[in-house]
Amino acid sequence: MSEKFQTVVIGGGPGGYVCAIRLSQLGIKTACIESRGTLGGTCLNIGCIPSKSLLNLSESYSRSKNFSKIGIEISEIKLNLEKMMQNKNKAVTVLTKGVEFLFKKNKVSYFKGIGKFKTKNQIAVIDNNKNELIIEAENVVICTGSEPISLPGVNFDEENIISSTGALSLKSVPKKMVIVGGGYIGLEMGSVWSRLGSEVHVIEFLDHITPGMDKEISNEFMKILKKQGINFHLQTKVESIIKSKNNVSINILDNKKNKKKIECNVVLVSVGRKPYTKNLNLNKVGIEVDKKGRVKVGKNFQTNIPNIYAIGDVIEGPMLAHKAEEEGIAVAELIAGQSGHVNYNVIPGVIYTTPEVASIGKTEEELKKNNHSYKVGKFPFMANSRAKAIDEPEGFVKILADSKTDKVLGVHIIGPHAGEMIAEMAIAMEFGASSEDIARTCHAHPTFSEAIKEAALSVDKRPIHS
Repeated sequence: MSEKFQTVVIGGGPGGYVCAIRLSQLGIKTACIESRGTLGGTCLNIGCIPSKSLLNLSESYSRSKNFSKIGIEISEIKLNLEKMMQNKNKAVTVLTKGVEFLFKKNKVSYFKGIGKFKTKNQIAVIDNNKNELIIEAENVVICTGSEPISLPGVNFDEENIISSTGALSLKSVPKKMVIVGGGYIGLEMGSVWSRLGSEVHVIEFLDHITPGMDKEISNEFMKILKKQGINFHLQTKVESIIKSKNNVSINILDNKKNKKKIECNVVLVSVGRKPYTKNLNLNKVGIEVDKKGRVKVGKNFQTNIPNIYAIGDVIEGPMLAHKAEEEGIAVAELIAGQSGHVNYNVIPGVIYTTPEVASIGKTEEELKKNNHSYKVGKFPFMANSRAKAIDEPEGFVKILADSKTDKVLGVHIIGPHAGEMIAEMAIAMEFGASSEDIARTCHAHPTFSEAIKEAALSVDKRPIHS
């Protein structure tokens, strides 16, 4: 007899494990299937967490080389890359074990293996030894995440031609690294290896980096990264990537039809991600997908098969861990008969470079495109006491508000701790705050968050400190 569950979650990433825990909290007998062998998905194992660890460690190394300028004398700074990687791996191990503990605490049954649909109510779990176990489910939630996309004819070897996964585990610092794609992941990884000593070049097909970001922030971001030593080739197409013994040749074509060859040790192809739905047997149960391979869902995350749901990177929307988590909780509550909900207008995005970049809501370009009348308030960190005191004066806060109602429509920050500061604006926007509400809220002094208050004051042309 196969074991029966009220809900089976396929995928143990941020969306899946959160969904499974919430289902169990709601009294629903729940199982979670994960093929990786450790919980936490791409984010915890080979994405968000290890990359943030390396960003922090590389930033500490970079800063330490300039300690003498601020009165801290150190005789010699050395990079021990192996120990740095061990530190990164330790952080991942601790957190994945933590999720496993949460499963035990919340009585979620955990199955290690690949989950495949046999029928709409039967899931086969195939372990590493090819043993098959059938479990039954009244409801199923698909949250198998995404995987990196490469260029046509270019295969990852994770040594010289790498994805974000390989970028987290290089055994030595490449003399020269080329990054194809000027998005979040590529720029974060480029920052890590640039700080550790690589000559980094970014090739971007568009005329700006970070597509979809507010243009003013994007332009400022690129200026700062250039000052940090990262080289940019915009409006440039990669025609081919050819690997030789130890090097890689990249043939590029710019917007003026000039051809050029760049030689490097490592090329990171970071041109996006695609839903990971292979092995699921979606066709067998007739689950519909769109042209991009994403699972089609209705407003309650239901597929065309009513008892099968999908969330996270496998459905439409930004491929963000926190978006998947919100959907995981929402779908769990919907299955339990409650009113789960995700406000897609208030999902922040963060780039964890130095300085950090964070945004939420509409960009100025989106508002112009929709003929939405708006006001702009800006405040530079150059005029913020805390930023000046710790010598981190780059960047600014930008608030976009409706010109009639004053309701905050979007917030964009480039500067110190932007990723933490954006949370204040997420709460403000969730409750429909106006820029006046923020301007009249007391902020502690001296803090970076005072720049938010000043930007809110600036919406009505009344900042105090600029």
